[in-house]
Amino acid sequence: MKKQPASRSAEASSPVPIALKSILVPVDFSESARKALQYALAFARLFKAEITLLHVAPELAEESRVTFSMPELQQELLQDAAQNLAKEIERAATPEVSLKPVVKKGTPYYEIVEAAREMNADLIVIGTHGRTGLKHVFMGSTAERVVRHAPCPVLVVREREHEFVTAAQ
Repeated sequence: MKKQPASRSAEASSPVPIALKSILVPVDFSESARKALQYALAFARLFKAEITLLHVAPELAEESRVTFSMPELQQELLQDAAQNLAKEIERAATPEVSLKPVVKKGTPYYEIVEAAREMNADLIVIGTHGRTGLKHVFMGSTAERVVRHAPCPVLVVREREHEFVTAAQ
């Protein structure tokens, strides 16, 4: 067996430096989003990064405009989202990690990708519901679209999987 030169083996064994300063965590107030936040908190503690929690309120469908006053209803949805986001931050608050809330309206995957670009995110940590079959075909996968279009690495956290982050961290 031929031995590699010392300088080359030292290069191969040295870790690649990773600097995470800004982590984006899209939240829809589901259990999979809460699980993704736990992963993001672990990374934020490790790298001393800031977390931005983003909730995207979908724009209301045309049919709802007939029944409701669109601007008032949309504003109410945004206010509810902001209150729920504040509760998420309160639940996840920790002195060593900065959590910043952002609420937007629009198409979720598009707004997530745009927010990552605007804030120059180093990482997106997103939960997925793991829908398959017809549910996936008809509802689509926001996480899948984010992975395809994101300007940075994306960690997709499945609702049911082997966990390497404990809730106590």
